[in-house]
Amino acid sequence: MAVHAPQRPTRRAHLPGSQDDVLVRSAPARKVLAAARVLVGFYFLWPFLDKTFGLGKATPSAGAWINGGHPTEGFLLHGTSGPFAHMFDSVAGAWWLDTLFMLGLLGVGLAMILGIGMRVAAVSGALMMGFMWLVTLWPGANPFLDDHWMIALVLLITAATGAGSYYGLGGRWARLPLVREHRWLI
Repeated sequence: MAVHAPQRPTRRAHLPGSQDDVLVRSAPARKVLAAARVLVGFYFLWPFLDKTFGLGKATPSAGAWINGGHPTEGFLLHGTSGPFAHMFDSVAGAWWLDTLFMLGLLGVGLAMILGIGMRVAAVSGALMMGFMWLVTLWPGANPFLDDHWMIALVLLITAATGAGSYYGLGGRWARLPLVREHRWLI
C-alpha cells in the first residue's frame, strides 16, 4: 500500500525587502486587492489634482492652490464640528498645513496607484483619515464610524497583504537596494 503525502507548494526564496512572506494565492483576491489599492489611490490623488489646479469639482479655478488658494481653509473653517473644531479653525489655511496636506494627498495617491511605498503610504493615509474624522467629530449618520475609517482600513489591508505587487510596481520596488536594506519602505 502506497502512502501519498501532499506536496507543499514551492516558494521563491525570501529576499530581504520583498513581500514573499505574504501569501495571497487566489488570483481573484489579488485582483480585488489591486483594484482596492488603485481606487483608494485615486481617492487621494483626485482631491490633490482638483485643489491644485481648480478643476471645478470641489475647488473653483480661482481657489486653486496654484492661484494662491488655501486647500485646507474652506473645509476647516466651514466643515468642522465637535470638540476639536476651534483647534482646527485656528490652523485653517496655514501654509505648513496646506503643504503637508497636499503632499500627503499626492504621496499616498501615487504610492497606492503605483504599488510602491505601501507601508509608509498606508500609515500616512490612515493618519490623515483619522485627523479628518476628528475634524467632523461626531459624524452625522453614525457617531463613531464614517467612510474615513473604511478608507483607513483599505489602506492598511492593501499594505498588509502586499497588494503593491499585484498589478503594480511593488515587486520591482522591493528589489531596490535601498528598499532591501530598509523594509519599512516597502
